[in-house]
Amino acid sequence: MATLPQLDEEKLKLVQDLEIEMMQDMYNRMTSACHRKCITPKYTDPELGKGESICLDRCIAKYLDVHERIGKKLTQFSMQEAKSQEQPKTS
Repeated sequence: MATLPQLDEEKLKLVQDLEIEMMQDMYNRMTSACHRKCITPKYTDPELGKGESICLDRCIAKYLDVHERIGKKLTQFSMQEAKSQEQPKTS
């Protein structure tokens, strides 16, 4: 298994900030997409209806599932790339 390089405090802070920014972006996109899909533009009730709640629950579950799958696939690709770079090139 590939080991992660040791990061100094400055780089670690940068990585943490980037991860927070990416999570905020994902949350904002998910909120916007599921709101558009599940809630009508004209509010008639102050509370969510049963159908809206179910739709939101499913939408968020799917969004998070896809996000997780993509993350795993990207990790897999980056590990394969790291392995291929570690192997000595034979000419």
